[in-house]
Amino acid sequence: MTMTTATIAEKEPPLELAFTIERAKSQQPIGSPCTNVCRLDQATGLCEGCFRDRAEIKAWKTMDDTAKLALFDTLVARHEKRRLAEEPPFASAEPQNES
Repeated sequence: MTMTTATIAEKEPPLELAFTIERAKSQQPIGSPCTNVCRLDQATGLCEGCFRDRAEIKAWKTMDDTAKLALFDTLVARHEKRRLAEEPPFASAEPQNES
């Protein structure tokens, strides 16, 4: 049986992106930022786990280490942008008096 990315993702628990990137940076050759989610968001075209687009996923094996490290910075920025967009607006710590 040939293992596909989807098959592997079903067997491994999802990982945190920051953890995955730090682990990947320490590997030789540099490891993949895959977080075992492997599901593309239809609205953005980005993987919901590692925040790479289809072209970046496909090109990963042919990228040199400098390009991979640069992409890690991009992925972290995409993740942060998504997190901020999903974060609820700041609520005042002071209760509102409606008198």
